[in-house]
Order: sequence, then structure tokens, then C-alpha cells
Amino acid sequence: MIYALSDEIISFPPVEHAEPDGLLAIGGDLSPERLLLAYRSGIFPWYSENSQFSYLGNKILWWSPDPRFVMFPKDVHISKSMQKILKKNIFNITINKAFPEVISRCRHEVRVRQEGTWITDEMENAYNELNRLGYAISVEAWVNGTDTLAGGLYGVMMGKVFFGESMFSLYENASKAAFITFMRILEKAKCPIVDCQVETDHLRSLGAKFIARKMFLSLIKSATCRNSIDFSKL
Repeated sequence: MIYALSDEIISFPPVEHAEPDGLLAIGGDLSPERLLLAYRSGIFPWYSENSQFSYLGNKILWWSPDPRFVMFPKDVHISKSMQKILKKNIFNITINKAFPEVISRCRHEVRVRQEGTWITDEMENAYNELNRLGYAISVEAWVNGTDTLAGGLYGVMMGKVFFGESMFSLYENASKAAFITFMRILEKAKCPIVDCQVETDHLRSLGAKFIARKMFLSLIKSATCRNSIDFSKL
């Protein structure tokens, strides 16, 4: 059963009520309060251009797949070729230096995330607001020694959990360099899990895998309540 959300009441049905494909609810809004509740509950918004959902119009779709595709930072896979690239310092990796540009690039450039991702004006504005409030963060890969943005990713950070949203690359291996470097930072900060939401070959090659939704919810329940990471000290 797909639930219709109220615009006035910020709540979600139990994730166990989601359809087999993970679709749980439609409607509602992208207010910070609703978005943060969604992530804490193991739910994420995802518009889709898939004609299968065209009858729903422009309503927000809310998802909670089972199993859940995740990354454990300690398990990130670094190929020999990427090890060489990282050692050469081709890219300078930063955090939260260009959030608006990163999400805009994720929206408009060819993305390595799953086909069908659709970042609307509403979503772009909502995540820029989450960034202003200190929840959404970006990871940037710059061509070293320049101010050229080569790639990056963004998502929501709550406590010690990162909920990944999208990534892009303008230069070969830029998003990989950003992702791998970020996983190393998260491992150092004792972040137990990263939500990758939906399977992609790109993330699978980096070590992401499926776990049961029940396990995912158990892990994020405690980790989202822990003190946030101060990236400036890492």
C-alpha cells in the first residue's frame, strides 16, 4: 500500500509497509523537519522520470528499500590504479567548500548514480537549505593547484551517519577520488555506515553491498544520535 502524506502533519508510516520495490509514500513536502525525520527513519525522497510512476504527477516519492544498499567506510575498495592516482595528488579533496555548485552539477551533468535520478528545483532548494542548517554536506574534488571543480558528491550527515544522495565527475576518477578520500575520513571519525540508497555498479565496485533493512535501521538509530563530526579537525 502506498500512503498519501499530509502537507500539514509531518509523519511517515512504518517502513515495513513499503511496497516490494521500496516505495512507501507520496506527497508531503521537502521541509527540513520532514527530510530529517525521513532520514532518521530510513526513508529518502526520490523523484523519478520512470513512466511507471507518471500517474503520480509531480508528487514526491518516499522510499525505504529492503534490502538496503550501504557502504561500511572501513571496507572501501581501492584498486591499484586508484591507489596510484591518489598518491599522485591529482585532485585536492575538500568538504563543504562549494555545496551549491556540487548539487547543481549533480543535477545537470552526466551522473554516475542510478539512471532516473531527477533533482528538481524543489529538491535543489531543499538541500541547499539543509546545507545552510548544517546537515547537508558536499565533498569536492578540485584539479590540484587550480580552482577547477573536477567532481564531487553530496548528501546528508546526521550524527555519525552519511546518507549519500548523488555524485558527478567532469574529470575521469574525480568522483572516485572524492568518495574514497571521504570514506577514509569517515572511518577515522568512527562513522559506522554510509547509506547508498540504491545499487549502482559504480558504488558496488567501491565496496558497497546490501544489508537487511532491519539491520540498517538498527545501525542508524544509535549512530544518528551521536555527536556530529567536526570535519575541520580531521
